[in-house]
Amino acid sequence: MPFSSLSHIQERLNNAETTAVEVAQLYLNRIAAYNDTLNAFVHIDSAHVLAQAEASDKYRAEHGARALEGLPIAIKDIFCTQHGPTQCCSNILKDFHAPYDAHVITKLKEAGAVLVGKTNMDEFAMGSSNETSAFGLCRNPWNTDCIPGGSSGGSAVAVAAALTPAALGTDTGGSIRQPASLTGITGLKPTYGRVSRRGIIAFASSLDQAGPMTRTVKDAAMITAAIAGHDSGDATSVADAPGPQSQADWLAVCDQKDMKGMRIGVPKEYFVEGMDADVRVQVEAALKQCEALGAELVDISLPNTNLAVAAYYVIAPSEASANLSRYDAVRFGHRCDNPEDLLDMYTRSRDEGFGSEVKRRILTGAFALSSGYYDAYYLKAQQVRTMIQQDFLTAFESVDIIATPTSPITAFKLGEKTDDPLTMYLSDIYTIAVNLAGLPGLSQPCGFAHDLPVGLQWIAPAWREDVLLGAASAYEATSHWYNKTPQAFDQPSGGET
Repeated sequence: MPFSSLSHIQERLNNAETTAVEVAQLYLNRIAAYNDTLNAFVHIDSAHVLAQAEASDKYRAEHGARALEGLPIAIKDIFCTQHGPTQCCSNILKDFHAPYDAHVITKLKEAGAVLVGKTNMDEFAMGSSNETSAFGLCRNPWNTDCIPGGSSGGSAVAVAAALTPAALGTDTGGSIRQPASLTGITGLKPTYGRVSRRGIIAFASSLDQAGPMTRTVKDAAMITAAIAGHDSGDATSVADAPGPQSQADWLAVCDQKDMKGMRIGVPKEYFVEGMDADVRVQVEAALKQCEALGAELVDISLPNTNLAVAAYYVIAPSEASANLSRYDAVRFGHRCDNPEDLLDMYTRSRDEGFGSEVKRRILTGAFALSSGYYDAYYLKAQQVRTMIQQDFLTAFESVDIIATPTSPITAFKLGEKTDDPLTMYLSDIYTIAVNLAGLPGLSQPCGFAHDLPVGLQWIAPAWREDVLLGAASAYEATSHWYNKTPQAFDQPSGGET
């Protein structure tokens, strides 16, 4: 059962073939066996996990099952939770305990989910490889010498290695989809505003969005259905958002088995020099499979794609600089020992608490927002953002959905790019534009290159997660790449059924 989908586990629970406690114990056993190698989790409270599972079994017996009753879900260390620390994998928040649950955590609890623990991530979600975590790097289960992608690397690894059947991540510039691609799982970034950001530790407020990381497309729909919806406590949460509403609506679109009549846009800017040739072969084979399912492939252009990375790395650091100014060692966060005065406390506390990548982005953002440079950098980047949004609007006049590679390369070796941040930033070249435009995007496995997973990315118009999930479900039904498991971790670890 460890590599089972959420929907399969749910079926077994509904048929009384197992219990929430047995399921939770199974995954706790796997975490105990493999987490020292992978470092996917940074906090686990086994007693609390089992207590949630016991409460779930009791609720099921007395009231029946809720949408996610008894299903284990891991949580990225960026979501505030009342139980356990919320540290954003940063020393400046080490041992910080939030006084409230994030809105999406409340929604998961209301749906009956069992929250397994906090997963590793790049510090403050700033990174593409999960190597900037203050609590140690995370390893890809397909090759433990390789990165898992970031910033939601721990969540991706937890699902890929079956330490949990599903996890929650956040996506600011591809941080759900890129690690999903590099570890061979499914990752969904909803339309900006579909899911509340309240209680997510902010990186870039106009870009951050929470979403699921799962084994299958249907599993992603199950979790999105549970966490989506308007939150009056979040000004960026959209009331009366179009698209699927009920859980039944979300799951119904996952029954799609063909692509008849679907026009799939294939942007030429995503198949250019610098893309790994073997990755290209796998993505093109996936597109051929879509044709066999009845889709029409349409060549399109997104002409401002080459400007996305530059615009993103002005906008995101600028917003990060503003958001991280709250970590002043006065109200909360790390405070240095024996400060000489207020300035010394601010300076040393932030220097000791923040890692090098976070400092780099704070400085970049502060510069871009400074007097004399705002118009030249931040304002110009926002203008480019509007151009990128317009590119997508134009493309969707002639196609229903867009298909691209998720990443131009497979997972690279640990340490390979840590000394070259500009090359590292290019890792998200195929995902960033989706965040700038506020669109929904999904990555699913479509093959292997160099014995490492390759991801296919779907991009849909705003609020059309139904189109996204339908296309991905149809492809998944005939590809079966989601069934592949990393052999080194496909072993019993005690108590498995």
